[in-house]
Amino acid sequence: MPLRANRPLPPDAVHHPLFARFYARLSVQADTRGGVAGLRGELLAGLSGRVIEIGAGNGLNFAHYPRAVSEVVAVEPERTLRRLAAEAALRAEVPVDVVPGAAEALPVKSEAFDGAVASLVLCTVRDLPRALAELHRVLRPGAELRFFEHGVAPGRGMATVQRALDRTVWPRLFGGCHTARDAPAAIEAAGFRITARRAFRLPERGPALPTSYCVIGTARREFGELPA
Repeated sequence: MPLRANRPLPPDAVHHPLFARFYARLSVQADTRGGVAGLRGELLAGLSGRVIEIGAGNGLNFAHYPRAVSEVVAVEPERTLRRLAAEAALRAEVPVDVVPGAAEALPVKSEAFDGAVASLVLCTVRDLPRALAELHRVLRPGAELRFFEHGVAPGRGMATVQRALDRTVWPRLFGGCHTARDAPAAIEAAGFRITARRAFRLPERGPALPTSYCVIGTARREFGELPA
C-alpha cells in the first residue's frame, strides 16, 4: 500500500492524446538532431541503485541509464506516452517498470529511492510544489534529484512574453506546458539543496524560442522534514 498523505489522483488524470503523438515525434527529432540525447546522458551519469523518474514520456531516457542502476520506476500519467515508454523499457539495458500515476501523488513508499529524475516535466505538472514534495518524500535522505528543464528567460522581454503565453494559449496547445516556471527556485523551496547546475540555450544558435532557456543540474534531498 503506497504511503502518502495526499489523496491520490486517477491514473489518467493527464489525457492529451493529440499532443502525446506530436511530442513523441518531436522528442525523437530533438534527440537525434538537436543534441538532446547528449544532455540525457549528462543528466543520468553516475546514478545508481533504485531510481524513480516522473513524467517519463515516451521513454527516451531509458537508454541512457548507467548499468549501476538496479531498477527504474518510470511514472507516466498519459496513456499514449505510457504505451510508448513500455515499449522503450523492453529495449533498456537496466530494469524499467513503467507505471501509471501523477507526479503529485506518486504510487510508491516513502524514502524508497536512491535517486530521482525530472526531465522536461516540471513545466507541465499541475501542482509544482506538491510534485516536488512528493519527490522529497520518496527519496532517501542524502539522495539526489537530477533535473533537466526549460524555464523562465533571464531577460525581461522574453520573460514577459513567456508569462503572457502561459496565461493564454501555450498550455492548451502544448499539453499543459508552462514556459516561465523557475524550476531551480521551486526545487530549493521544496527542501532540496542544489549542488550543481548549468544554464544554457537550446538550440544554441538562431532565434530564441519561449522554451529555449534550459537548466540541467543536481539537487540533494537534505536530512530532515520538508519545510512548512
